Amino acid sequence: MAATTPALSTPTARGFWKSLRGREALSFYLFIAPWTLGFLAFILGPIVASLALGFTRYDIILPAKWVGLENFRDLIADPLFRISLGNTVYIVLMAVPLGMVVSFLIALLLNQKVRGMAAYRTGYFIPSIVPAVASAALWLYLLQPQWGLVNGFLDLFGIKGPTWLASTTWSKPSIIMLMVWASGGTMIIYLAGLQDIPDTLYEAASIDGASWLRRLVHVTIPLMTPTIFFTLVMGIIGTFQVFSVVFVLTDGMGGPLNSTLVYLIYVYRNAFVFFRMGYASALSLILFLIILVLTLANVRLAGRWVYSEVEME
Repeated sequence: MAATTPALSTPTARGFWKSLRGREALSFYLFIAPWTLGFLAFILGPIVASLALGFTRYDIILPAKWVGLENFRDLIADPLFRISLGNTVYIVLMAVPLGMVVSFLIALLLNQKVRGMAAYRTGYFIPSIVPAVASAALWLYLLQPQWGLVNGFLDLFGIKGPTWLASTTWSKPSIIMLMVWASGGTMIIYLAGLQDIPDTLYEAASIDGASWLRRLVHVTIPLMTPTIFFTLVMGIIGTFQVFSVVFVLTDGMGGPLNSTLVYLIYVYRNAFVFFRMGYASALSLILFLIILVLTLANVRLAGRWVYSEVEME
């Protein structure tokens, strides 16, 4: 007589939530609930509103008026749009790779096993947790042309320091220096990636006679490419949205002569100074599309230089 297999019982929804897996899922949703509610109330809503307002003429006081693509036609002919986008792209092209290289080199130094390394790591990380407004106020003092510490230090060597933020030539480099100085967060990410590399790989390379430079090029950097890719994408996204430090350093004007007029400063001025909320929303939509395209391009190109665990095996 053939044995019959009992039918598998399908757990009900009520039984699922009483199971261990159900309780874990419930805990997960409860923990992310504050963020989810905040996202729906304070992020998703403004995003949808901005998309709609980008096709209207809206000054906050009077009701919004639908104008179609008029805002986008206006920004094509707007010289300040081109200037602000150009300034932002310049800062991205300079600050992102420079910050990544400096952070990577510092992470290599802080990955050494020497006494007191925890104190050095803390010291390099502190600038990244200082509020942006406080950091900008500090650099205003450091870069003051007459009595600032930077020019004072240069005077010791007989070098006449530039006027920094008051110069159209040195204003953007001043902002870039501040952004690189506060790149401790990227350094910590690199440090974590370096510590995740197995020591056995370095030992095998040393046995084969590889020098420190060859171990760096053929072991460290390939295994760090996933981390480098992450910091590259996040750096581009964050630098395109630079605002607070520039706002404090230039009193929100983007001077001198619009040399530090970055994209979000221009969006802010149109929205909250000139009350052109529809035009500012159109500018925001263009910035979103630029960041989206660059992010997708990086993801598409990642397969050409980012090593996966399968490839390394």
